[in-house]
Amino acid sequence: MAACGLDFGTSNTTLGTTLGAPAPGGARLLPLEGTSTTLPSSLFFDFETGGTAYGRAALEAYAAGAEGRLMRSIKSALGTDLIDADTSLGARRISFRAVIGQYLREVRRRAEEAAGKPLDSVVHGRPVHFVDGDDAADAAAERALEEIARGIGFADVSFQYEPIAAALDYEQQVSREELALIADIGGGTSDFSIVRIGPERRGRAERAGDILANDGIRVGGTDFDRDLSLSAVMPLLGFGSPMKRAGLLAPRSFFLDLATWSRINFLYTAKSMAELKRVHRESAAPHLIERLIGVVEEHRGHALALDVERAKITLSGSERTTLALDLDSEDPEITADALVDATGSLAGRIEARVRDCLVQAGVTAERIDAVFLTGGSTLLPHVRAAIVGGFPEARVIEGDTFGSVGQGLSVEAVRRYGA
Repeated sequence: MAACGLDFGTSNTTLGTTLGAPAPGGARLLPLEGTSTTLPSSLFFDFETGGTAYGRAALEAYAAGAEGRLMRSIKSALGTDLIDADTSLGARRISFRAVIGQYLREVRRRAEEAAGKPLDSVVHGRPVHFVDGDDAADAAAERALEEIARGIGFADVSFQYEPIAAALDYEQQVSREELALIADIGGGTSDFSIVRIGPERRGRAERAGDILANDGIRVGGTDFDRDLSLSAVMPLLGFGSPMKRAGLLAPRSFFLDLATWSRINFLYTAKSMAELKRVHRESAAPHLIERLIGVVEEHRGHALALDVERAKITLSGSERTTLALDLDSEDPEITADALVDATGSLAGRIEARVRDCLVQAGVTAERIDAVFLTGGSTLLPHVRAAIVGGFPEARVIEGDTFGSVGQGLSVEAVRRYGA
């Protein structure tokens, strides 16, 4: 039996162990899909075969047009009332809790196959806050994740903040004491920590005194996708369009659901379609609502979301891109400035939380030696600037240069379980 560190992310998942590590007491990430150590946090339930695909295979099956249901960003259900809700899978229903359990059971199975040994103890990563400003809901989210982990066979389950795990991994490389700001912008949350690290602290069993600040916010990559979709795509489907009754606009709820990964499938019901047809009858811009109805009838919501996500990624390094939406309209061009306009408030919330973290730690920006960025959204220039702009003298290190949160969790598993 052996211990492992598990980073279940909104976008991707990794798992590491000491088994086969290059150095004693070290850790390595296990391959979870082919030779890749990352597995996208996605499932595709194939209605024709009854099987389930995971990770990249799930996204490929969906893109190929197989009849079924794609579920992505499933971690986002933690900390919300969705965790105990059911969702449809063709003729049957399944709870979001069961979906997360099925995905993590597959992760554990693949990891044990790669390790050649059972994994019975886990240090589970968790965001600083599953839910902002609600301690009871935050505790309930961690409790749900612990119950799921035990339900798939882990006998011992403990937790570590994901940004702290990143600091533990980086600490293996430093030669003097430093203060580091760890910024982890995941798919569903943004977490920040200020941590005292150094070679003399590396082997200490208790590190609570070295954690000068922990803070987080429920803003992540999927929120940037949603706000970009609402700005660039949803107006083409009737978002903000007038109704025949003066002063009324098309109901926002349809567009918010269509722009939010975890809620898209709520539109694919007879009740939602009946409501959409009523909106169409009462709309002063029925041609736009017709497009919305077409997208819902053809179950194209996830395809639109993928297009928006790809556009966001492209705009992290380009000035403009075109969205190929396959609507009866000209494909819209989106600029980097438009992305900033659509998501600038999210970057502003991240910047404010970084400042709060400094206040909590009782240090000034000049005291920070290094700023670590991990998560795909840190590639967006305005997000990067929001984090590092206040630290002109600090070293800025991108995530892949110091390893993953999963490897840091594995280092923590060594300390806690000794294996």
